[in-house]
Amino acid sequence: MKNKSIVITGGASGIGLAMVKKFAAENSRVYFLDLNDAGEEISKELSDKGQKATFIKCNIASSSEATKAINSIPGKIDVLINNAGISHVGNLENTSEEDFDKLFQVNVKGMFNCTKAALPKLKEDGGGSILNMASVAATIGIPDRFAYSMTKGAAYTMTLSIARDYVQDGIRCNCLSPGRVHTPFVDGFLAKNYPGKEKEMFEKLSATQPIGRMATPDEIAELAYFVSSDAGSFMTGTNIPIDGGFLGLKM
Repeated sequence: MKNKSIVITGGASGIGLAMVKKFAAENSRVYFLDLNDAGEEISKELSDKGQKATFIKCNIASSSEATKAINSIPGKIDVLINNAGISHVGNLENTSEEDFDKLFQVNVKGMFNCTKAALPKLKEDGGGSILNMASVAATIGIPDRFAYSMTKGAAYTMTLSIARDYVQDGIRCNCLSPGRVHTPFVDGFLAKNYPGKEKEMFEKLSATQPIGRMATPDEIAELAYFVSSDAGSFMTGTNIPIDGGFLGLKM
Protein backbone atom coordinates (compact mmCIF):
# COMPACT_ATOMS: atom_id res chain seq x y z
CA MET A 1 0.00 0.00 0.00
CA LYS A 2 3.05 2.27 -0.19
CA ASN A 3 2.20 5.69 -1.65
CA LYS A 4 -1.37 4.65 -2.41
CA SER A 5 -4.05 7.25 -1.73
CA ILE A 6 -6.44 6.29 1.08
CA VAL A 7 -9.54 8.25 2.09
CA ILE A 8 -11.07 7.50 5.50
CA THR A 9 -14.20 9.19 6.84
CA GLY A 10 -14.64 9.63 10.57
CA GLY A 11 -10.89 9.35 11.00
CA ALA A 12 -10.37 11.52 14.08
CA SER A 13 -11.43 9.01 16.73
CA GLY A 14 -12.20 5.38 17.52
CA ILE A 15 -12.04 2.83 14.70
CA GLY A 16 -11.40 5.52 12.09
CA LEU A 17 -8.38 6.84 13.95
CA ALA A 18 -6.96 3.32 14.25
CA MET A 19 -7.36 2.97 10.48
CA VAL A 20 -5.64 6.29 9.82
CA LYS A 21 -2.68 5.24 11.96
CA LYS A 22 -2.47 1.79 10.36
CA PHE A 23 -2.45 3.01 6.76
CA ALA A 24 -0.12 5.91 7.55
CA ALA A 25 2.32 3.51 9.23
CA GLU A 26 2.32 1.44 6.03
CA ASN A 27 3.48 4.48 4.02
CA SER A 28 0.14 5.21 2.39
CA ARG A 29 -0.98 8.77 1.69
CA VAL A 30 -3.95 9.13 4.02
CA TYR A 31 -6.67 11.77 3.80
CA PHE A 32 -9.16 11.64 6.63
CA LEU A 33 -12.46 13.48 6.88
CA ASP A 34 -14.10 14.44 10.15
CA LEU A 35 -15.98 17.25 11.89
CA ASN A 36 -13.77 16.89 14.95
CA ASP A 37 -11.03 19.53 15.09
CA ALA A 38 -8.83 16.98 16.88
CA GLY A 39 -7.96 15.87 13.36
CA GLU A 40 -5.54 18.81 13.06
CA GLU A 41 -3.43 17.58 15.96
CA ILE A 42 -3.58 13.99 14.74
CA SER A 43 -2.34 15.07 11.33
CA LYS A 44 0.52 17.02 12.92
CA GLU A 45 1.54 14.12 15.17
CA LEU A 46 1.70 11.69 12.26
CA SER A 47 3.48 14.18 10.02
CA ASP A 48 6.10 14.68 12.74
CA LYS A 49 6.78 10.94 12.46
CA GLY A 50 7.37 11.29 8.74
CA GLN A 51 3.97 9.79 7.87
CA LYS A 52 1.50 11.22 5.37
CA ALA A 53 -1.87 12.04 6.91
CA THR A 54 -3.92 15.04 5.83
CA PHE A 55 -6.97 16.16 7.80
CA ILE A 56 -9.95 17.58 5.91
CA LYS A 57 -12.71 19.03 8.05
CA CYS A 58 -16.00 18.00 6.50
CA ASN A 59 -19.64 17.31 7.26
CA ILE A 60 -20.23 14.26 5.09
CA ALA A 61 -24.01 14.65 5.43
CA SER A 62 -23.68 17.71 3.18
CA SER A 63 -23.37 16.77 -0.49
CA SER A 64 -21.53 19.98 -1.33
CA GLU A 65 -19.04 19.61 1.54
CA ALA A 66 -18.35 15.95 0.77
CA THR A 67 -17.84 16.68 -2.92
CA LYS A 68 -15.54 19.63 -2.17
CA ALA A 69 -13.49 17.54 0.27
CA ILE A 70 -13.09 14.61 -2.13
CA ASN A 71 -12.25 16.89 -5.05
CA SER A 72 -9.53 18.58 -2.98
CA ILE A 73 -7.59 15.29 -2.89
CA PRO A 74 -4.94 15.34 -5.62
CA GLY A 75 -4.95 12.60 -8.25
CA LYS A 76 -6.39 9.12 -8.00
CA ILE A 77 -8.04 7.56 -4.96
CA ASP A 78 -7.02 3.93 -4.43
CA VAL A 79 -9.12 3.18 -1.35
CA LEU A 80 -12.23 4.78 0.15
CA ILE A 81 -13.25 3.66 3.63
CA ASN A 82 -16.71 4.87 4.66
CA ASN A 83 -16.25 4.64 8.41
CA ALA A 84 -18.00 7.75 9.75
CA GLY A 85 -21.18 7.06 11.65
CA ILE A 86 -23.21 7.78 14.74
CA SER A 87 -25.16 5.48 17.03
CA HIS A 88 -28.53 5.59 18.75
CA VAL A 89 -30.23 3.57 21.46
CA GLY A 90 -33.96 3.05 21.17
CA ASN A 91 -36.78 0.95 19.71
CA LEU A 92 -39.35 2.12 17.15
CA GLU A 93 -41.61 3.75 19.75
CA ASN A 94 -38.98 5.87 21.44
CA THR A 95 -37.05 6.86 18.32
CA SER A 96 -37.96 10.42 17.39
CA GLU A 97 -38.25 11.61 13.82
CA GLU A 98 -35.32 13.95 14.52
CA ASP A 99 -33.12 11.07 15.68
CA PHE A 100 -34.16 8.93 12.70
CA ASP A 101 -33.32 11.71 10.23
CA LYS A 102 -29.99 12.47 11.92
CA LEU A 103 -28.83 8.87 11.73
CA PHE A 104 -29.94 8.55 8.13
CA GLN A 105 -28.18 11.76 7.11
CA VAL A 106 -24.82 10.69 8.57
CA ASN A 107 -24.78 6.91 8.26
CA VAL A 108 -26.55 6.50 4.92
CA LYS A 109 -26.52 9.78 3.03
CA GLY A 110 -22.95 10.51 4.16
CA MET A 111 -21.80 7.19 2.72
CA PHE A 112 -23.69 7.93 -0.50
CA ASN A 113 -22.21 11.44 -0.77
CA CYS A 114 -18.61 10.37 -0.30
CA THR A 115 -18.83 7.32 -2.55
CA LYS A 116 -20.51 9.20 -5.39
CA ALA A 117 -17.93 11.99 -5.20
CA ALA A 118 -15.02 9.52 -5.10
CA LEU A 119 -16.14 7.25 -7.96
CA PRO A 120 -14.42 9.17 -10.79
CA LYS A 121 -11.11 9.09 -8.92
CA LEU A 122 -11.57 5.41 -7.99
CA LYS A 123 -12.19 4.48 -11.63
CA GLU A 124 -8.83 5.84 -12.76
CA ASP A 125 -5.99 3.46 -13.67
CA GLY A 126 -7.92 0.22 -13.30
CA GLY A 127 -10.11 0.84 -10.29
CA GLY A 128 -9.78 0.66 -6.52
CA SER A 129 -11.42 -0.49 -3.31
CA ILE A 130 -14.41 0.76 -1.33
CA LEU A 131 -14.89 -0.51 2.21
CA ASN A 132 -18.07 0.32 4.11
CA MET A 133 -18.56 -0.06 7.84
CA ALA A 134 -21.71 -2.04 8.53
CA SER A 135 -22.37 -3.93 11.78
CA VAL A 136 -23.70 -7.21 13.10
CA ALA A 137 -26.88 -5.13 13.53
CA ALA A 138 -27.26 -5.15 9.72
CA THR A 139 -28.14 -8.85 9.65
CA ILE A 140 -29.44 -9.76 13.11
CA GLY A 141 -32.00 -8.23 15.47
CA ILE A 142 -30.43 -6.38 18.40
CA PRO A 143 -32.66 -4.91 21.13
CA ASP A 144 -33.10 -1.11 21.16
CA ARG A 145 -31.10 -0.40 18.02
CA PHE A 146 -33.96 0.31 15.60
CA ALA A 147 -32.63 3.37 13.75
CA TYR A 148 -28.99 2.29 13.96
CA SER A 149 -29.82 -1.14 12.54
CA MET A 150 -31.77 0.50 9.72
CA THR A 151 -28.73 2.50 8.67
CA LYS A 152 -26.34 -0.43 8.89
CA GLY A 153 -28.69 -2.58 6.82
CA ALA A 154 -28.55 0.17 4.21
CA ALA A 155 -24.73 0.14 4.35
CA TYR A 156 -24.77 -3.60 3.69
CA THR A 157 -27.13 -3.44 0.73
CA MET A 158 -25.35 -0.40 -0.73
CA THR A 159 -22.20 -2.50 -0.63
CA LEU A 160 -23.82 -5.24 -2.69
CA SER A 161 -25.21 -2.80 -5.26
CA ILE A 162 -21.93 -0.92 -5.71
CA ALA A 163 -19.95 -4.16 -6.00
CA ARG A 164 -22.32 -5.41 -8.69
CA ASP A 165 -22.50 -2.17 -10.68
CA TYR A 166 -18.78 -1.37 -10.76
CA VAL A 167 -17.01 -4.73 -10.88
CA GLN A 168 -16.26 -4.18 -14.58
CA ASP A 169 -14.56 -0.90 -13.70
CA GLY A 170 -12.11 -2.71 -11.46
CA ILE A 171 -13.73 -1.39 -8.30
CA ARG A 172 -14.17 -3.76 -5.39
CA CYS A 173 -16.71 -2.99 -2.66
CA ASN A 174 -16.95 -4.85 0.65
CA CYS A 175 -18.19 -4.14 4.15
CA LEU A 176 -17.12 -5.07 7.66
CA SER A 177 -19.61 -6.04 10.35
CA PRO A 178 -18.02 -5.58 13.76
CA GLY A 179 -19.54 -6.70 17.01
CA ARG A 180 -18.97 -4.48 20.02
CA VAL A 181 -15.74 -2.49 19.85
CA HIS A 182 -14.21 -0.65 22.81
CA THR A 183 -14.20 2.94 21.57
CA PRO A 184 -14.66 6.31 23.33
CA PHE A 185 -18.34 6.07 22.38
CA VAL A 186 -18.75 3.01 24.61
CA ASP A 187 -17.10 4.74 27.56
CA GLY A 188 -19.26 7.83 27.06
CA PHE A 189 -22.41 5.76 26.75
CA LEU A 190 -21.70 3.91 29.99
CA ALA A 191 -20.79 7.08 31.89
CA LYS A 192 -24.00 8.77 30.76
CA ASN A 193 -26.42 5.89 31.28
CA TYR A 194 -24.83 3.88 34.11
CA PRO A 195 -23.00 6.32 36.42
CA GLY A 196 -21.18 4.41 39.14
CA LYS A 197 -21.79 1.10 37.39
CA GLU A 198 -19.54 1.58 34.37
CA LYS A 199 -17.25 -1.36 35.12
CA GLU A 200 -20.13 -3.76 35.80
CA MET A 201 -21.95 -2.80 32.61
CA PHE A 202 -18.77 -2.87 30.54
CA GLU A 203 -18.19 -6.48 31.61
CA LYS A 204 -21.82 -7.34 30.86
CA LEU A 205 -21.60 -5.90 27.34
CA SER A 206 -18.26 -7.59 26.76
CA ALA A 207 -19.76 -10.95 27.68
CA THR A 208 -22.31 -10.73 24.86
CA GLN A 209 -19.48 -11.75 22.51
CA PRO A 210 -18.82 -15.50 22.91
CA ILE A 211 -15.09 -14.75 22.88
CA GLY A 212 -15.66 -12.85 26.13
CA ARG A 213 -14.48 -9.34 25.30
CA MET A 214 -14.95 -6.42 22.97
CA ALA A 215 -12.75 -5.88 19.94
CA THR A 216 -10.11 -3.18 19.92
CA PRO A 217 -10.13 -0.50 17.20
CA ASP A 218 -6.72 -1.78 16.08
CA GLU A 219 -8.17 -5.23 15.34
CA ILE A 220 -10.79 -3.69 13.06
CA ALA A 221 -8.11 -1.57 11.38
CA GLU A 222 -5.96 -4.62 10.65
CA LEU A 223 -8.85 -6.33 8.85
CA ALA A 224 -9.70 -3.14 6.97
CA TYR A 225 -6.10 -2.95 5.79
CA PHE A 226 -6.11 -6.55 4.54
CA VAL A 227 -9.41 -6.22 2.66
CA SER A 228 -8.33 -2.92 1.09
CA SER A 229 -4.89 -4.11 0.06
CA ASP A 230 -3.83 -6.25 -2.90
CA ALA A 231 -3.91 -9.25 -0.53
CA GLY A 232 -7.71 -8.93 -0.54
CA SER A 233 -7.99 -8.38 -4.28
CA PHE A 234 -10.27 -11.41 -4.86
CA MET A 235 -12.89 -10.10 -2.43
CA THR A 236 -15.87 -8.04 -3.56
CA GLY A 237 -19.55 -7.90 -2.62
CA THR A 238 -18.66 -9.48 0.72
CA ASN A 239 -19.85 -8.74 4.25
CA ILE A 240 -17.08 -9.75 6.66
CA PRO A 241 -18.03 -10.23 10.33
CA ILE A 242 -15.43 -9.44 12.99
CA ASP A 243 -17.52 -10.04 16.06
CA GLY A 244 -15.93 -12.46 18.52
CA GLY A 245 -18.37 -15.18 17.45
CA PHE A 246 -21.51 -13.08 17.96
CA LEU A 247 -23.18 -14.17 14.72
CA GLY A 248 -21.78 -17.67 14.34
CA LEU A 249 -21.76 -18.96 17.92
CA LYS A 250 -25.23 -18.32 19.30
CA MET A 251 -25.22 -18.64 23.07
